[in-house]
Amino acid sequence: MEKRKTLVLSVDRDDDIGYKARIESPILGREACLEAAKRLGLADPEDSDVNAIFQAVKTYDELSARGEDVIVSVIGGSHMNMLEGDRKIADSLSQLINQTNVTACILVSDGAEDDFILPIVQSRIPVESVKRVIVAQMPNLEGTYYIIKKLLDDPKTARVVLVPIGLAMLLYSAAYLWGRPDLATFFVVGAVGVYLLFKGFGIDEFFGYLLSGLQQSFQKGSFSFVAYITAVLISIIAVIMGLTSLLVYYPQDAGVLLFFAAFIYGSVWWFVSAGIVGIAGKIIDCILHEQEMLSRIVIIPFFIGAIGTIIYGASSYLLSISNVPDFPISAGGGVQTIIIHTVAGLLCALIGIYIQSATGKWVIDGKKSRKW
Repeated sequence: MEKRKTLVLSVDRDDDIGYKARIESPILGREACLEAAKRLGLADPEDSDVNAIFQAVKTYDELSARGEDVIVSVIGGSHMNMLEGDRKIADSLSQLINQTNVTACILVSDGAEDDFILPIVQSRIPVESVKRVIVAQMPNLEGTYYIIKKLLDDPKTARVVLVPIGLAMLLYSAAYLWGRPDLATFFVVGAVGVYLLFKGFGIDEFFGYLLSGLQQSFQKGSFSFVAYITAVLISIIAVIMGLTSLLVYYPQDAGVLLFFAAFIYGSVWWFVSAGIVGIAGKIIDCILHEQEMLSRIVIIPFFIGAIGTIIYGASSYLLSISNVPDFPISAGGGVQTIIIHTVAGLLCALIGIYIQSATGKWVIDGKKSRKW
């Protein structure tokens, strides 16, 4: 029977140990964990992760005293990006398991994010127990104020809480300065609503990935950096053209559907161009440096073109049958337009699939020839 080897694990999901104490994780061993707890405690004595690390070391000592084969470790995630942090935790844990050959785990945490951490750990190793460290303190008004103050000092919480409040106050002041106090509530509610939708649908993370990719391409000196900047500028033009189209083709009180149709009619080709330019830069980088990824990326501009073509046809059809003044396409022409553009979009997608298949074969043949 194989002897059990237990891992006592403390997970710092927001990587305070790296962000505040400047310690790279994973941290392995009793002395290394104690040193990490001491440095984090000196950097921020009020951080609950300090107590979690000490609890992990205490659990390690108790199990070692009973003669069990046990090791202790601390793993950190990411302070600013939870998705990347969770992936880092999973990778670090897999690396730790392969390195130490542990067969079971005791998870120690401060109880704040167990619902996120526990499934990640369980996907890699059986969890025999979860120990939560809750620091006892007197719940009074001063303590509540102190907790709120600490939350607002954290950059992650500040971005979520302070940004919508600050934006609402700024728009409210701007409406009064503009001499239109009647629009103040409209601006504030609309801006906060858009912000909440961005957070709810994770669009802010999408833009975060775009900024991260832009930064990485700049640091590597990649051609895609120039392409991304160009795509951003074209996207700004797309928004301007969409708003111009709204002024020309959107009748007052015509409804939300025609509002979006008018905006898309004027902006869709600019957005398509921005997407194709950005992806073209990535394709050039793949050809030069990462040919194995080329077959997965080469299809994207064709799909962007296909979707843009179909959406343009649909918006043209909606505007043509809505009796919009001065719209260049008649109702009969709108039916023809949507049919032609739908067929063209589908053909564009099929061409992209064919080129992706041919590119995949080319990459495979190139690898074989290099081996020979």
